[in-house]
Amino acid sequence: MADATLLHGELRLAGRLDARFFALLEAIDSTGSINRAARTAGYSYKGAWLLLETASNLANEPLMSRATGGKGGGGTQLTPAAHALLAAWRGLQGAHADFLRAQEALLVQQPALAGLLRRIAMKTTARNQFAGTVSAVESGPVTTQLTIALAGGQEIVATMTSAAATRLQAAVGKEAIALVKSSAVVLVTDFAGYQLSARNQFAGTVSRVERGAVSSLVGLTLPGGAVITASVTNDAIDALGIGVGHAATAVVKAYSVMVAMRA
Repeated sequence: MADATLLHGELRLAGRLDARFFALLEAIDSTGSINRAARTAGYSYKGAWLLLETASNLANEPLMSRATGGKGGGGTQLTPAAHALLAAWRGLQGAHADFLRAQEALLVQQPALAGLLRRIAMKTTARNQFAGTVSAVESGPVTTQLTIALAGGQEIVATMTSAAATRLQAAVGKEAIALVKSSAVVLVTDFAGYQLSARNQFAGTVSRVERGAVSSLVGLTLPGGAVITASVTNDAIDALGIGVGHAATAVVKAYSVMVAMRA
């Protein structure tokens, strides 16, 4: 079966009539009220009116008919033209969905491309995401340590509970994504003869410094081209004299590395 996360496409009619517009028409049809329909479709009342008037003008005939007063208190109904437009949309939606499913099926038949798209499709706030393959699993009664080989030749080590490793079905050879928040990355410019206990230490070159009001994002390019980003206070940037082109080492504790794997 095709993976529904691989391919998305937005259907629009005439370049401007999208799913939200037709949700508005459907809501008007079911509620008989533009005011209630606007809230249902996420429009303001004024915004809904403007959109409907513009669409009616382009269609050269009204899309709504209004009844005022009377026993039922009046209301708004879709005209035959609007019903025809809505029916066309529903038919096109079905054909569009069939097309996307067919194209997804073709993508799934290309494992390398499908794997790339699956990794890109993952949405997370973690600034650093590195795809790789599990190269070692060291299981203990309480914690498990995973080593993930990255494409650039580096390895990143993650420590998690053994229960979490079991839930992920972690095994050597399985594809994985290592996620590290930028705030969990420590930059070192001079070890001064000391060694750090952190398992993950990546030497590279500062390739960008995006300075903010209080803190900066520092990009460190590693051998092979991967970039790891650290969130550093401006005071630390000034104290260390960090700038583009400077050598530095990104240090990440194994407990700060989250791991994602496909079920």
